[in-house]
Amino acid sequence: CLIFSFGKQGVVKFGLYEFLKDSFMNYVGKAAAIQHLSFIFLFAACVAELYADLALCPWEMLKVRIQTAPPGSFPTGFFAATARFWKERHENGFPWGSIEAVWSRQIPYTMAKFFVFETLVRTFYTLVFTAPKESYPPSTQLFVTVASGFLTGLVAAFVSHIPDTLFSLKAKPANAAKPYSQIIREVGLWRLATVGLVMRMIIVGCLTAIQWWTYDTMKQFMGLQTTSTLLKADPTAVPATYAPL
Repeated sequence: CLIFSFGKQGVVKFGLYEFLKDSFMNYVGKAAAIQHLSFIFLFAACVAELYADLALCPWEMLKVRIQTAPPGSFPTGFFAATARFWKERHENGFPWGSIEAVWSRQIPYTMAKFFVFETLVRTFYTLVFTAPKESYPPSTQLFVTVASGFLTGLVAAFVSHIPDTLFSLKAKPANAAKPYSQIIREVGLWRLATVGLVMRMIIVGCLTAIQWWTYDTMKQFMGLQTTSTLLKADPTAVPATYAPL
């Protein structure tokens, strides 16, 4: 269930992000893109995650239900659990009853994920690897990808920790009827923000590094460059369009 849900979401998210980023840069031109790179990264990530979560939400709901159900009270097999969840859809809101909660967790996470990653990659190629990117071997480029991915995961996990914890607490039968404000009061904002945070940052950091490594390795295999947006101002001319590097 976990692999299936995040696999579908990842295909939509990464593909749509790249499409929106390049389309927007081509539309506004290189000069404007340089001035508004941060906005472009955040905007493309936000819209991409908005649609990607439509693919994630049903299976995320199912995964959390399996994880939080008392032993023996709910099927653990994928097909049996899906059939049971579908029968109870009027009570649990399947398939998109928790889309607002998923958005509240995933959109800030993804915006941080892409913005921080793109910024770190630009920083690496500006301050550490100062020669043209194409002059470095694939292994060095993938090192930049993995290092940026791990650090990105730390930040993204921190940003999304409270919504993620609330989503898990809300899925428990005892909290199903409670509004989020009541859960926050009962648990306490400090505990929501800190309990399990360090371990989650390490796990998400590793997973994000693997995810970016897999994505950029596939791009290299297809003859493409690893993910980077290395726009530099041209003092002599301003091209009408942006060409991804």
